[in-house]
Amino acid sequence: MGRVSDARERLLKATLELIWRESYGAVTVDAICERAGVKKGSFYYFFDSKSQLTAEALKHHWDSLRPLYDPIFSPSVPPLERFRRYFDFLYQRHADLKTKAGRVLGCPFFSVGCEVTKQDPLVGEAVRGIIKSKTKYFESALRDAQAEGLIHVADIPAQAQALFAYVDGVLGQARIQNDLELIRTLPEGVRRFLALEPAAV
Repeated sequence: MGRVSDARERLLKATLELIWRESYGAVTVDAICERAGVKKGSFYYFFDSKSQLTAEALKHHWDSLRPLYDPIFSPSVPPLERFRRYFDFLYQRHADLKTKAGRVLGCPFFSVGCEVTKQDPLVGEAVRGIIKSKTKYFESALRDAQAEGLIHVADIPAQAQALFAYVDGVLGQARIQNDLELIRTLPEGVRRFLALEPAAV
């Protein structure tokens, strides 16, 4: 076993990698421990269950992404440019992940949430919290775009949720079809979604 001080971190990383590539149901505690290079006793020292570990792994992953999202969605960036930068980021990130994993992985929060939210309240709560946080970035960009007269939306929060659902749906299709190029359709899809002029996003 490696250093105890980093065992928790390795368990979190191994859990995310395995569940993202496979599924929550297909991954066992034994497989997680083997991937992390820790003994089962260390697993139960840090976590009560696979459910708790998964919830923590998802939140840990989201915490690692936020420093990447913040500059993309910075108020100093023009509102619609934020979406362009975000879609560029998504494509490059998933291209890199495909190189490592051998296929398109899609969004881990979406995949795990669809699989176990109803059966696992702990994981479901974690996923819903992450989705709420991610949607706030969209909401802020839409609100600023509205203030600049670039879009006309009656209900900003509802539109942000719908837009987020569209983006996650495309990522889900990219995983199902194993087609990275579907992610390239996001700018045009969102342009139509928001009734924008060509090349606005």
